[in-house]
Amino acid sequence: MPIPKGAGPTPRFLLRENAYRSIRDAIVDGTLVPGERLNDGDLAQWLGMSRTPVREALTRLEETGLVQTKPGRYTIVSPLDVRAARAAQSVTAAMHELAVREALSNLSAAEIEHMRAANARFAEALRSDDVDAAIAADDEFHAVTVTASANPALHAVLDQFTPVLRRMERLRFSSLNGRDSVAQHDRIIELCEAGDVDGAAAAMRANWLALDPLLETPSTGG
Repeated sequence: MPIPKGAGPTPRFLLRENAYRSIRDAIVDGTLVPGERLNDGDLAQWLGMSRTPVREALTRLEETGLVQTKPGRYTIVSPLDVRAARAAQSVTAAMHELAVREALSNLSAAEIEHMRAANARFAEALRSDDVDAAIAADDEFHAVTVTASANPALHAVLDQFTPVLRRMERLRFSSLNGRDSVAQHDRIIELCEAGDVDGAAAAMRANWLALDPLLETPSTGG
């Protein structure tokens, strides 16, 4: 009988990518907390795969700064690092500014409407104090220009640095700062609709740099 073309084991690179994204998301959303020890066997059992793609994923996560490893001793979730988050912020802001510059000339009315709808969901999530939904909607808003830029190098850089920044943002989330971001998003949409490349790019950069209050070292006072 003919063998279906879709039959066969999942390719290794897909297993590795799935492991990477699953562990990364668990670190970013706080399921895996700073300083927590990571056992590749436990992670493999959780993900339903062998240890090999898990180990490869952990190596990649170490390169992004989300995991720390001391060979032969331990692998842990990296502690929060304000300096690393600030470095990620600078790179992320620059990449989103570039995304607007490369996308705006081809940005469709439908894509602008998608940004508007994502911002409405972002505002509603803030009103409901739903951090997960707020960050998801914010990601959706920014993904429009990143996708429209059609720049794979830009995608790769953001994939590396955004999780470091989002992790800090999630753990130090400020609804007041978030509400300011709703207005900033509205301004970005307005400038995109007007075809103002320089204005929209500057507004996008400012939006990402406005995360500064979230990146302050927490007070230890009583």
